[in-house]
Amino acid sequence: MGAPRISFEPETFAELEGWAGDDHAAAFVAFCKSAPRVIERATATSTNSRPQPSEALLKACRRACELSRVNQGSVSGDVARQFFEENFTPYRLSYEGAPGILTGYYEPELSGARRRSDKFFVPVYARPDDLVNLIDEAERGARAGERTHARRTAEGLKPYFTRAEIDQGALEAQGLELLYVEDPIDLFFMQVQGSGLIRFEDGSTVRLTYAGKNGFDYTSIGRFLIDNGLFPSEDMTLQALIDWLKADRIRARDVMWKNESYVFFKELGPVSESAALGVDDIALSPGRSIAVDTAFHEIGTPIFVRAPRLTHADDSSTGFNRLMIAQDVGSAIKGPERGDLFFGTGLQAGQRAGQTKHEGRFIVLLPNGPRAARSTSETNATP
Repeated sequence: MGAPRISFEPETFAELEGWAGDDHAAAFVAFCKSAPRVIERATATSTNSRPQPSEALLKACRRACELSRVNQGSVSGDVARQFFEENFTPYRLSYEGAPGILTGYYEPELSGARRRSDKFFVPVYARPDDLVNLIDEAERGARAGERTHARRTAEGLKPYFTRAEIDQGALEAQGLELLYVEDPIDLFFMQVQGSGLIRFEDGSTVRLTYAGKNGFDYTSIGRFLIDNGLFPSEDMTLQALIDWLKADRIRARDVMWKNESYVFFKELGPVSESAALGVDDIALSPGRSIAVDTAFHEIGTPIFVRAPRLTHADDSSTGFNRLMIAQDVGSAIKGPERGDLFFGTGLQAGQRAGQTKHEGRFIVLLPNGPRAARSTSETNATP
């Protein structure tokens, strides 16, 4: 089944419900975190099939960087709002199919150790040397269903080891262990989230981020449990799923192996000197960064997200109306209005992320220029 054909219908900022009340300065700060990466990609020599940034988005990013420089990184809400309104036009997506779904993700905090012990015995693996990218990391969602990575061997490329094979020792004795954590279930969910904060017993910390995966498509174990009558859909939350798994470790192992996808990590250094990263090593902004399907949206694109029933994100009774920036991807993020909201680090962020599964609509802010002018024609990708 191919990607849905969509059209982009122009609106005005005056028509955009919730626009005037948003924190445009916070959105501008988030936009400026990905703008340099967009500029870098435009000037770099491409060695894969990933499209280069559009000229219109590139110009908007350069203007944002200059505006931030002139104002020494501190731009008022009025100036930020003016920037977005002068450089972008809002477009409502129109397409056949189910309404968009918003979920949440976060950076979990785990206890860990540098050396294996009876308490800390679950290895967190670095990216193996024989792991080969078959597509650009930013296209993982857009090309879900395809093999994204492979194993380099003397006989050529082969499928990489599955989660079950890795858990059973396929990567042992290769020196890939970055550190060790206590619980394989906690490691599983850190892999799902794509990053983590590790706290050692001496109080020091280190941040881990995604460094690659084994190339198998992501399988939702929550969906597996629901589809097989093992868990009622109306009770499914992240915490409920974790509790179910921890109640029976053997059962949990077998269920987690249903998701053959396995994520490898790299260290970013102490938490005080780093930030959670999205695609292209973009520093993520809690409440402003969103993972999207790059078959439809360029990385760096501002997207105004409306979700009237999503009230727990900021304890608002009026729903979620917020300008987000497309700064990440995910294997499960597929579709023109499928978004994953980044909630930040730690327990509260995890609770809010785990409660998020709401219908949402995207109003895409396309940069003014030749590409934006063609936005009303039907397409299956951002024009």
